[in-house]
Amino acid sequence: VGGVRVGVQRGLVLCPAARRSGQTVVPIHGTTVAPNAILEGKGAVTACLTTVGHEDTLEIGRQKRSHMYDPYIDPETPGFLVPRRLRAGIPERIDGQGRVIDRLDEQAVKETVTRLKERFGVQSIAVCYLNSYCNPQHERRTEEIIRRLFPDIAVSLSSAINPVFREYERTCITVFDAYIRPVVEDYIKRLGEQLDPGQSESNLRIMQSRGGITTARMATNQPVSLVLSGPAGGVVGARHSAQLSGRSDIITMDIGGTSCDVSLVKDGKIELTKEGRIRGYPLRFPMVDITTIGSGGGSIAWVDEAGGLHVGPQSAGSTPGPASYGRGGTQPTATDASVVLGYMNPQFFAAGTLPLYPERAAEVVERLADRMGLTREDMALGIHRILNAQMVEAIKLITVRRGYDPRKFSLLAFGGAGAIHAGEVAKQLGIPEVIVPANPGTLSAYGMLAADIESDGVASCLSRTSRVKFSQIDELFAELGSNGRKRLLAEGVPGIPVEERRLADMRYAGQSYELEVPFGAGKAEIALPAAVDAFHRLHEEVYGHADPTREVELVNVRVVHFQRLGSPEATGGGLSAREARPALEGRRAYFREIGWVNTRVVWRDDIASGETIKGPAIVEQHDTTIVIYPGQHAVADAAGNLIIRTAMDDAPARTEAVQR
Repeated sequence: VGGVRVGVQRGLVLCPAARRSGQTVVPIHGTTVAPNAILEGKGAVTACLTTVGHEDTLEIGRQKRSHMYDPYIDPETPGFLVPRRLRAGIPERIDGQGRVIDRLDEQAVKETVTRLKERFGVQSIAVCYLNSYCNPQHERRTEEIIRRLFPDIAVSLSSAINPVFREYERTCITVFDAYIRPVVEDYIKRLGEQLDPGQSESNLRIMQSRGGITTARMATNQPVSLVLSGPAGGVVGARHSAQLSGRSDIITMDIGGTSCDVSLVKDGKIELTKEGRIRGYPLRFPMVDITTIGSGGGSIAWVDEAGGLHVGPQSAGSTPGPASYGRGGTQPTATDASVVLGYMNPQFFAAGTLPLYPERAAEVVERLADRMGLTREDMALGIHRILNAQMVEAIKLITVRRGYDPRKFSLLAFGGAGAIHAGEVAKQLGIPEVIVPANPGTLSAYGMLAADIESDGVASCLSRTSRVKFSQIDELFAELGSNGRKRLLAEGVPGIPVEERRLADMRYAGQSYELEVPFGAGKAEIALPAAVDAFHRLHEEVYGHADPTREVELVNVRVVHFQRLGSPEATGGGLSAREARPALEGRRAYFREIGWVNTRVVWRDDIASGETIKGPAIVEQHDTTIVIYPGQHAVADAAGNLIIRTAMDDAPARTEAVQR
């Protein structure tokens, strides 16, 4: 955490805007501190208060099993967050209409919280009373009691975090929120103080999982909203970069050192999910729909007992990293394979800040090749092919499995290793073109500049549309609208209009899960029929069938408020001064179709708009390497994107000689 804060500070010092007198710099920060706390088991000591008799909701979960016939399956509920000794029942009861059946036993709250604090050193408490989404008064009173007794204990209320029905999912997300709350609050507070001493987090903006940014104060109110903070920025940046080139249907592929994240943008809209997952556990909170696999530049290649080659999910990480880093790594990785194949420039990796050692890459790849009776080149190529196949399968999960044809999309590749693999991945899927943005290595940060400031609220209103009380729906929308607008006017950017988007979760009567559809801005009596029609159309699109004669249920209503901050300017491919780049020469590279070949190497800034580079070729820039495979060609467009296609056109091609 300290290293991240120092890095952010250094970046602001180097930022030209920060050096101009009279200019105010507003830091926008994407962070992985929330998911890391969960994945590494470094959250707070957390307790959970529930309605008496419901202490085991978190552990019972749902009847669904990821492996139906595995008799040795581990528990698939996050009981590890709050062990049974830290889950306590409190006498109270509210029914499904929000009526108080049994009053809150305040003395039991005091005694229970005191015991949890003094005996177990509890740092955070999740409060998840039955039906509190209908009436939050008992949860709010419990919070008042806890804060009066122990002001240092963090508190998460289910009625504030996720005020909708289904007890397990609501309990689950509230416990996750409580588990990471002290960690996130401390991180944001310290980061804000480092950036602006004496002002804490007042000027800091944070990226949320749903693709919008928020203030630091609003982020600490719902820490669980930051679980996909970092990756979400990349998808927003990818959409913006694609729109600059006139593309609205894209598949995003972010390949870093450890993982590959893929997502879908259809008709210019980022695909969201209302229930994401972390470590397989449900997080019922709107977030960018990202599928992650353990395939990245640092993924380790290994051979199993039957002699089969695998790549990942284990990673060499950054320390010691791939063998070619020269930091003590001894296992072959995808990056080592790229070095062996001649794709990467050993003298100018990471803008020359980290020299690579080709001989060490060759040594570890050859050792693995000997075990399988292959040449060093074929082993390196095999590592790439397996890694690419895993990425292809991940993309099929978000396209073919959902009824989308990947051939009708563009593949936008970013991250440090995205542009090395994208050409082959696109070939295998029949995707007609690959888009490489100007700065693929920093696209997640760029995306934060393109994001809107957002705030959203949700409420349950379970009712069949034929029996719904229009006045109740209007009241819910009015309350959500008023609260959200006030929140954004107080925490957002002054002078920018606050806009509103209404949504509704609907399902056919008898279904277990819902689809989200737009809900018009007018009165519910007028807007509801249009929303029902939209539901039928969406059901047809998602599931391949719809039944307009069947009863539809309205489950939840949601209001998203946002401020449009405008689009950032496109930037060039160079991240450092021109004089920092080396003189480039062609080099030998290995391709499956043609073997070793003298390959032209081009500096990206030297490619003129409209110019065509015919493959095989390698394009270098400070933050990535772009491989144009045989049979492909790349064209630089006016937006600064490099478009890689599989068929040549009549555009003028570069013809200079390739130096050995």
